[in-house]
Amino acid sequence: MNNIGKVPVLVTGGAGYIGSHAVLALKDAGWPVAVIDNLSTGFTFAVPDDVPLYEGDIADAELLARIFAEQGIKAIMHFAGSIVVPESVENPLKYYENNTVKSRTLIEAAVKGGVEHFIFSSTAATYGTPDVSPVTEETPKVPINPYGWSKLMTEQMLADTAFAHPMNYCALRYFNVAGADPQARTGQSTAGATHLIKVACEAATGKRDGVSVYGTDYDTPDGTGVRDYIHVSDLASAHVLALEALIEEPKRSLTMNCGYGRGFSVMEVLDAVDRVTNADIQRRIEPRRAGDAGELVSDPSRIRATLPWEPKHADLDEIIRHALQWERKLGEMRGNA
Repeated sequence: MNNIGKVPVLVTGGAGYIGSHAVLALKDAGWPVAVIDNLSTGFTFAVPDDVPLYEGDIADAELLARIFAEQGIKAIMHFAGSIVVPESVENPLKYYENNTVKSRTLIEAAVKGGVEHFIFSSTAATYGTPDVSPVTEETPKVPINPYGWSKLMTEQMLADTAFAHPMNYCALRYFNVAGADPQARTGQSTAGATHLIKVACEAATGKRDGVSVYGTDYDTPDGTGVRDYIHVSDLASAHVLALEALIEEPKRSLTMNCGYGRGFSVMEVLDAVDRVTNADIQRRIEPRRAGDAGELVSDPSRIRATLPWEPKHADLDEIIRHALQWERKLGEMRGNA
């Protein structure tokens, strides 16, 4: 696979959390890369100085056409979008606009611009509250919130577009992404983030006075929600390998879960943070949040069989150590600003 031609890649949302890790993974592997980000939740410091950054929106078809022409773009990794599940329940039209309508504009621009390969940041939320665990790609897709629906609609648009046009795609359904670049080059930087490990690391570094535990009455071993946490750098490497697979077989499209196949409850995660920091984070028990499933754990068999993907950071304590390292660096950066 490493002998394939490395085509120029546009990363949408490349100044954000997962997108910035994908940029580093591409760059580290020698791919030409450019970024488009409207910086609503992204940060310019997350994009390396030698990577072209276009500040703008993926709904701007003229800007997209210019980027494709200037950079010779042949592949897209699409991370731009809104990702907070409870917010999607409260403000569904924002999610259908940002995640579905704007993705349609991007896909149309890609077709017009001769982009041949499209990798989409999808989500396990497309499965809703599955009756089985672990979840395979064939598990029924019945989202229980607008976030999940907005992503599933984009998957369908890609499938239909790939059927009608000379473009293939890979939809990667993420489980719970966590951690940060092991070299602390980037990490989860958004204020008010809702990711459990990010919130716990903020509490551990004194930025919060504790962590809310939403629901202790789920049908799980300790009553709290169980999730499959995947290190963001392992996820980024999966994107690069997926791109290689698309280039290698241009008539094949792929849909794959991205997770480790192992679940941890909220309490187990908080116990791990306490263990790594040798301190106790205050835990506040709150009611369940709208749109949250009790358990979501992936079956990663397909991605393991399809790609030469070997996770390097599949250890909960290591994920937390990297997240903490970034949280401390972020505090220093903001303290010096």
